[in-house]
Amino acid sequence: MRSAVAFLTTVLLFTSGCAALSGSQGGDPDYAVTAEENLLLGSDALENKDFLKSQKYFEYVRAKFPYQEAAREAELRLADLDFAREAFPEARDQYQSFIKLHPTHPKVDYAAFRSALTHVEEYPSDFFALPPSEEKDQAEIRAGLSTMEEFLRQYPDSQYAPEAKKHADEARKRLAEHELYVARFYTKRERWKAVAQRLEGLLVKYPGTPVEEEALFDLHAAYVKLNDPKRAEETLRQVLRRLPGTPAAEKAQRMLGT
Repeated sequence: MRSAVAFLTTVLLFTSGCAALSGSQGGDPDYAVTAEENLLLGSDALENKDFLKSQKYFEYVRAKFPYQEAAREAELRLADLDFAREAFPEARDQYQSFIKLHPTHPKVDYAAFRSALTHVEEYPSDFFALPPSEEKDQAEIRAGLSTMEEFLRQYPDSQYAPEAKKHADEARKRLAEHELYVARFYTKRERWKAVAQRLEGLLVKYPGTPVEEEALFDLHAAYVKLNDPKRAEETLRQVLRRLPGTPAAEKAQRMLGT
């Protein structure tokens, strides 16, 4: 009997704990009279991670007050809700839908920036127990770079432009690191033509990243291995052009013998 009671108590505690963690209670909340009040209540619920209640408030505003500006705000907040619960593809779809439906809305740049940010949130992790991020699939990083660059083209004066530029620069750095990783994979196998192709691509697509110096000297070494002195010399001259006044340029000057 005691074991049965203990078991029932454990089950009840577990289920109540799960409900608390999910932030969802059954039934409709007590809706307010105005759209603005319901938006505030939904935002408070979102802040407290009560996602189901938050969703109900925002959907109520969208359905009950479709011709008010609050309904447009509710659409954005529903996208923010998906973002907050890390449903990033769903959030992206909602932001994109908002942009298509309301292209002249004052917050369309917010929707575009947040849509691009969903890719950033899905970048491969550098968690210590996993392989380094440069060894993983780079699709989301490429998508992050593409969407951030597109955002900067469309909304150069947006308040979100400085942050978008930081994300674009970070994406270029990470993609350059990936190309350098692949080039060194080929280096270990002495596939010098493949090394040169990857490094040439890195330098064209991602100039000015922190790995540029390494890529240039690795490219020079690859052309030496390929017995191509003309391209090897041109690579050293690229160092002089790209990194003037640096120790790397001094090293290249010495290697050129001039």
